[in-house]
Amino acid sequence: MYFTVYPPNGRVRVSAPRRFDDEAVRKAVTAKLPWIKRQQAKFEGWEKLPPLEYVSGENHYFQGQRYLLNVIYHDGPPNVVIHNNATLDLYVRIGSDAEKRERALITWYRQQLKEAIPPLIAKWETIIGEEVAEWGVKRMKTRWGSCNIKARRIWLNLELIKKPGCCLEYIIVHEMVHLLERLHNDRFVTYMDEFMPQWRRCQDELSKAPLAYAHLGY
Repeated sequence: MYFTVYPPNGRVRVSAPRRFDDEAVRKAVTAKLPWIKRQQAKFEGWEKLPPLEYVSGENHYFQGQRYLLNVIYHDGPPNVVIHNNATLDLYVRIGSDAEKRERALITWYRQQLKEAIPPLIAKWETIIGEEVAEWGVKRMKTRWGSCNIKARRIWLNLELIKKPGCCLEYIIVHEMVHLLERLHNDRFVTYMDEFMPQWRRCQDELSKAPLAYAHLGY
């Protein structure tokens, strides 16, 4: 049985094998209640950030680190440069509004994530013994990733580029393990423990972020 607590309000999802009846699920949830409450308590302390306007002085995240955004208007194409390991210099055309500034930053995020994914997939194909036929990046509201088992295709959430590197690797492993086991059952957890013993720590990292930046669960 697999439990997930979703931020920001602590919604709980239970994935149970079909052989479990309602009473068995109820007992399992009751036994897991202390853990569920601990996870929900984490969200109560999250910092609630105002809506992003993509202006200088805002905090933005990249690979688990917080950066100060510095918007620079110029005549060239949009670009992002990390400055002094503390600032994201966002270069945009003169007159760019908030939507265009956001688009420029998201484009850069997408490029960075697409560069990080291929070597990780190649690494874990060797370890897990399964091949990914196709992968992609998109913005998802309720999932960090997904796997189409028949097509052997995985999707990864763009928000992962804001998280520490272990989070991206964990989600890639998670989705690839679905090529071995479709359900979130004991067999699935056994595979995760075998291939990536530290996966629970990485899963916890996914919940550690200001509220405006973390609104998903897994």
